[in-house]
Amino acid sequence: MKNRIIILLVIVLFWGCSEEFTELAPISNRNEADFFNDTSDFVASLNASYAGLQSDKVYGRAYWTMFEMRGDNTDQGPDATGLARQFSEINAFTEDPLNEQVGAAWEGSYLVIANCNVILDRIDPVEIETGLKNRIIGEALFLRSLMYYHLAVAFGNIPLQLTPFVPGDELVQVDASTIYAQLITDLETAEANLPISYSAADLGRATKGAAATLLAKVLLTVGQSAAAETVLRRIVDNYGYSLVGDYANLWGTANENNQESIFEVQYLSGGIGQGSAFSNEFSPSAILQTGQGFGRNRPTATMENAYEAGDLRFTISMGTSWINENSETVIQNFVRKYESDPPTENDSDINFVVFRYADVLLMLAEALGETAESYALINQVRTRAGLPDIDAATPGTFEEKLLKERQVELAFENHRWADIKRFGVVVQKLTEAEPQIDASAIRNLFFIPQREMDINTNFVQNSN
Repeated sequence: MKNRIIILLVIVLFWGCSEEFTELAPISNRNEADFFNDTSDFVASLNASYAGLQSDKVYGRAYWTMFEMRGDNTDQGPDATGLARQFSEINAFTEDPLNEQVGAAWEGSYLVIANCNVILDRIDPVEIETGLKNRIIGEALFLRSLMYYHLAVAFGNIPLQLTPFVPGDELVQVDASTIYAQLITDLETAEANLPISYSAADLGRATKGAAATLLAKVLLTVGQSAAAETVLRRIVDNYGYSLVGDYANLWGTANENNQESIFEVQYLSGGIGQGSAFSNEFSPSAILQTGQGFGRNRPTATMENAYEAGDLRFTISMGTSWINENSETVIQNFVRKYESDPPTENDSDINFVVFRYADVLLMLAEALGETAESYALINQVRTRAGLPDIDAATPGTFEEKLLKERQVELAFENHRWADIKRFGVVVQKLTEAEPQIDASAIRNLFFIPQREMDINTNFVQNSN
C-alpha cells in the first residue's frame, strides 16, 4: 500500500455545516450525501484514514512527543524557544492546556476516529462483496481503536464517539476503563474480519496480527493477563511473524514491512505531502545529508546507560554527534532508527513502526509472569542483541528486568510512556532519569486541551 496511499480530500465531517448547505452543494462537487455508494468510495475514505496517521498531529510528531519524550527515554535538551518550547514543557511536566502538541494529538486522533465512524455508519446497506465489506469494517475498527488507545493512555477521561457527530450532540467524557472495554469488543471483531496478510499492492494495511497485537496491549493494560496470553499465543502460533536475524535489518527504507513488522505507518517521499520528517527532526545537522537537522527527541543519559556492554542494539538505535550549542561544542545523543537521506527536507520514505513481533514476545512474557517460558521469550530477544540469557537468579525483580528489556528493545518506538504507566513506575523512572523535574508535578494524564474545555462546558479537567 505504500505506493498507493494518496491524501484524499474526502469531506466526511460537516460539523460546522447545516443540513441545507449539504443538500444544496453544487452537483459537480461530491459530498458526504452522495459519496458512499460503492466499494471504491469506501476504500478511498479508508485510505484517507490511513493517511491521517501520517499527520504531524498523530505519528508524524505529536505522538513521539507525548509517548516517548514524556517518559525517561528522551528529552528536548536546553533549547526551549519557538516550537521547542512545546516539547520542553511536555518533557518537564510544565505544559498547560494550551500546549499545541497536546491539542494537536487530540485533534488528529479524533479526525481519524470521525472518518472511521462515517465508514462504519454508511457501509451496512451498500452492496459490497461480503469478504471485502468485512475487511473494510475490520480496518476501520482497528484504526479507530488505535487512536482511542492512545487517547485513553494520554488523557484517560475522553468522549467515546462511535457514530458520526451531529451538530447539537453533547459529548460526554467516560473513563479509560470504558474506552478499553469498547476496544476489546471492537478489536475482537477486527481480528476476525481481517486477513493474515495482503498482496504487494495492499501491503501496509491492518491485518489480523495488527488487531490482535493492539488487543493484547489493551488486555494487559486492564490487567487481564490470561486473556492477553491467549491472544498473544494466537499471534505466535498462527500469523507467521518471526524475528529478523539482525537488529540492524529492522531499520531503513530497504527493510520496511519485513517479517517482524506487524503494522507500520507508511510514508512516501516525492513532494506529494506524504513524506516523513523523522530524519530531519531527530538527526543533528552535522550528520544529515539534506536540509536542517533539529536533533529533537534526544536520548537521555538514562537511556544510554540502560544498554548493557556489548548490546548490538545500542549503536543501531542511537548515536552521538558534536554540535555547537550556545557557542560551546558539546556532545549530543540522537536517535538513529529513522536515519535516511531524503531527497528534500522533511520528505523521507522512512516509515514509523507501530507494532513488531519482538513486542509480542515481550508482552507474552509479561502476561505469563515469572516462569521459565517467560525468560525464554525474553532471551529470544536478547540473543539477537548479542547478550547472554537471564533467568530468575539474575539480579532484580522480574518486572524490572522485563521493563528494562522493553526499554532497550523498543526504544524510540512510542511505547515507553504507556509501559511505565502500566508497570506503575512513572514517578520512580522520571525522578531517576531527570532529577530536575519536580516530582510533585509529575502527572499520569495530560490536560484536556483548553479548546475542548471551552466548547464542552460539561467536561472535567484532568488534575493528576
